[in-house]
Amino acid sequence: MIVMVATSTAGEIVGTVAGKAVNEEGGHIRGMAVRPSWQGRGVGAALLKAIETELRAQLCSRITLDTTEPLQRAIRFYECHGYSRSGDVADFFGMPLMEYVKVF
Repeated sequence: MIVMVATSTAGEIVGTVAGKAVNEEGGHIRGMAVRPSWQGRGVGAALLKAIETELRAQLCSRITLDTTEPLQRAIRFYECHGYSRSGDVADFFGMPLMEYVKVF
């Protein structure tokens, strides 16, 4: 598992992302978060690009992530960055967990 953090110039952690290669061609982003006061400043985009770059360096040509319907802002963010619903839905403690995928 790769864990990356974004920091402010003062050294404060303002965002995180984690992911890993899961097989020869695919990677999975396990989680991503940006502090509310830092959202909308490009931190999320930088973190997403960094983890995608790392997974691509590991020869991943397909990256997945999971999210839930209430996280509409996150869904819009992922869609704006090239992710789309794969159609796979799992159960997350009674809530649908939707898979998104980006193919390179």
